[in-house]
Amino acid sequence: MKLSNKIKLLLLPVLFAISLPVLAMTLQQAMAALGNAKARGLVGEQANGYLGVVQNSNDAADIVKLINDARRAEYARLAQQNNIAVADVEAMAGKKAIERTSAGHFILLDGNWVKKP
Repeated sequence: MKLSNKIKLLLLPVLFAISLPVLAMTLQQAMAALGNAKARGLVGEQANGYLGVVQNSNDAADIVKLINDARRAEYARLAQQNNIAVADVEAMAGKKAIERTSAGHFILLDGNWVKKP
């Protein structure tokens, strides 16, 4: 094997590792993609205040993770600010999220994903 081919083989993993952060979705991109993901039936709201993956396709898991991480941080901040349990904030947020969910989008009810009427 030529030296140049060996160098290319050694550099390939390094270049891939460097490019990973560029490929990762940001919270802002996840927020922008959320409406479309809900409309396509990929993600839905849950009573616990967090999103869930209805159908794992494209970036659904990334959208859910990024937005849920942001929600988790905000729920913790609100709980501390109001001297209440995080679980109470999550429950209130979940109730509101399900109420605000558009007809035809998915919500988790009794362990099953259903389209909101």
